[in-house]
Amino acid sequence: MNITHYIIKNFMKMILLIVLVSVVTFTLAVNSPIDPIRQYIGTGTVTDEQRDSIEEYWGVNDTKVERFVKWSTNLLHGDFGDSIIFRKGVLSVIWEKAGSSLFLMLSTFTLTGILGYVIGLFMGRFRDSIGDRILKSICITFSATPTFWVGMLMLIIFSVKLGIFPIGFSMPVGVSADEVRIFDKIYHTILPALTLTLVFIPNIALHTRSKVIEVLESDYVLFARARGESQKSIMKNHVIKNTVLPAITIQFGSFSEIFGGSVLAENVFSYPGLGTTIVAAGLGGDIPLLLGITIIISIFVFVGNFIADLLHIFINPMIREEEI
Repeated sequence: MNITHYIIKNFMKMILLIVLVSVVTFTLAVNSPIDPIRQYIGTGTVTDEQRDSIEEYWGVNDTKVERFVKWSTNLLHGDFGDSIIFRKGVLSVIWEKAGSSLFLMLSTFTLTGILGYVIGLFMGRFRDSIGDRILKSICITFSATPTFWVGMLMLIIFSVKLGIFPIGFSMPVGVSADEVRIFDKIYHTILPALTLTLVFIPNIALHTRSKVIEVLESDYVLFARARGESQKSIMKNHVIKNTVLPAITIQFGSFSEIFGGSVLAENVFSYPGLGTTIVAAGLGGDIPLLLGITIIISIFVFVGNFIADLLHIFINPMIREEEI
């Protein structure tokens, strides 16, 4: 019952978050200088009757409160509206583009979590060694480097100069979706995923390094050494157990950062995911699509943080007693 109560409490928090995000994003959208009618019409011309019909469809003549009530009511029924750019439902556009983005983000999430933690353990274990100094310098350099610059550098080296990887897209050009193999998707995802991995590894690696050093300098590790416990045993029984939870927190808390980085990486590599869709919606003034993606991403980030909390509860009994 306790864990059920905890899940229900966090579910209510997510509902409150969605309400707040909806209010803020809708307020920003309706007060923006974008004219939804002009964006919908594009460069074409329409008659006065047609324009009146479009204005009635978008509710331009209604008050902002009425427009919000109508939009939020439709939202509760699963209707996110229609995309101006793609001329179809917002949810269908998000569903169509989310697959490629999720594949890219999950690949990045897995690589950064595993490699970042292992590198952090190595740097902390061999503190101030040549390997630690080199890896630390590399981490600091990449942590201060913009994602798009790393992406362009990877593109120039591995695609243009060496020709090892494709220049862009998530599948081969001229091949139908039914004929695309999983190897093709992985092959086209390697460079964007590697770019994001290089940018986000330093965060978890440097954090893990500092935690490892802190544990190795603690009194209980000093006592373990005095007992004759081996370095391998100390790393296994003390260091890993006391550093894996902070690493999990950092990793799951970086969901929003990874998504933000994927927006830049997708545009550099012309990777057709939610990142390129957001940019296209912003440039095209597609307010319904922008609002829909914002809400979906808010839920995505909240769920990521919630999973991190659940992992803490199930891994650490002390936290379980405090939280639930």
